[in-house]
Amino acid sequence: MGIRTVAVYSTADKNSRHVLLADEAWEIGEAPSSESYLKGDVLIETAKKAGADAIHPGYGFLSENAGFAKAVQDAGLIFVGPSPESIMAMGDKLRAKETARKSKVPLVPGSVSAIKTVQEAIMASKETGFPLLIKASAGGGGKGMRIVTKEEDLDNEMHMAMNEAGSAFGDPTVFIERYVQSPKHIEIQVIGDQHGNVYHLFERDCSIQRRHQKVIEEAPSSILTPEVRESMGRDAVNLAKTCGYYSTGTVEFILDKDLNYYFLEMNTRLQVEHPVTELITGLDLVKEQIKIAQGEVLGPHISNVKMRGHAIEIRICAEDPTNQFSPDVGGLTHFEGPHGPGIRLDSGYQAGDEIPIFYDPLMAKLIVFGEDRKTAMDRMISAIDRFDLRGVANTLGFCKWVMQHPDFREGWFDTHFIAQSYDPTYLNSELSLSEQQSLAISVLHFLGKNKLSPVGNTVLKVEVKNNWKNRVTGSRW
Repeated sequence: MGIRTVAVYSTADKNSRHVLLADEAWEIGEAPSSESYLKGDVLIETAKKAGADAIHPGYGFLSENAGFAKAVQDAGLIFVGPSPESIMAMGDKLRAKETARKSKVPLVPGSVSAIKTVQEAIMASKETGFPLLIKASAGGGGKGMRIVTKEEDLDNEMHMAMNEAGSAFGDPTVFIERYVQSPKHIEIQVIGDQHGNVYHLFERDCSIQRRHQKVIEEAPSSILTPEVRESMGRDAVNLAKTCGYYSTGTVEFILDKDLNYYFLEMNTRLQVEHPVTELITGLDLVKEQIKIAQGEVLGPHISNVKMRGHAIEIRICAEDPTNQFSPDVGGLTHFEGPHGPGIRLDSGYQAGDEIPIFYDPLMAKLIVFGEDRKTAMDRMISAIDRFDLRGVANTLGFCKWVMQHPDFREGWFDTHFIAQSYDPTYLNSELSLSEQQSLAISVLHFLGKNKLSPVGNTVLKVEVKNNWKNRVTGSRW
């Protein structure tokens, strides 16, 4: 777009890729986010010193902070995102539910106001029934969330949810709603300009989650009918219009087994999984965000956009999927991603980098595109096999397991997929590429030593049974 870029970084990120790729970069503080990326005043001061016109908040930290958005505007800078008023209206889940109610968007039955005591929770449970869900009003990512199956557990779970919400978000307010069992998590991408035009860019299925956080996303959904897709898109657009929304945003729904959907929340920012929407629409959502922030009108390329093919994204995190997805830290000895038609890799790391303990463990996003869902799944498996990532535990093997699982391939999965179907021993039974290569070389050596090798050029295929995993070690081979 011909716009110069200014990167900001903490001391832990001084050698990060975004710092090296930007036109210029400024250090803003120490490694803890509270001393760097969360210091809005420092960010604004740095932007002014650098002569920047606008601040893009990304999709973490202050991206949904209405106070920061307003401070940016008050400083005479452009906030590349929605208005502070829209962020405030949709950032609080109770206010968002009220906006959804005004927009006639389907809502899960639940409390219409904040719940502050166990007695209020008991009264609300009379309306919702059990099981019910306690949720933090100000938060997300599964924090301050509790599933309660019977009334005698309400007291303890309420206190735990409120304490967690207060610690994570500075606001202990919670609310209660009916717990929808076996739901799918479907979100609608919306985009609007500052002239009142709002459109939807179809849906994403984000049901593969651990600890209420997404791991794999795809577009379009494998089970939505055209009628449900159009209805959800229309409701998402109406909701966005009600709160005067512009820029990109996501309206999230839960979908039951009968394809009934209910409003969950709205994310007033760019989503981590925006690339899958970009691949099925041919759009660049960050570019559109900037154009909207400049006051441009969304053109026919948005209003007439068509959906094509299928896209899948996996989040490659420094987590150990054999140990409850616990975060891992350390140095990346190898980081060589796959390339080729239909493959996209968005990454902030490279070989030699250290994974810091201070931030989210997301290292990269691997996205594939195919003319249909089967092609996309098969392409993802191939891409994972060609990803050489060593030095820290990561989710590549887990994501490959998901791609091969019959339920995922058939589209019959929900947000409980990991809890109900995943067994960490599945990953322990597979050999890594380097282990396979070592084993093949060892077999060749054995054949040669015993004069069993055929003469001439030979292709050797070694088939390894899964239960050999624990018998193949560096010392043995």
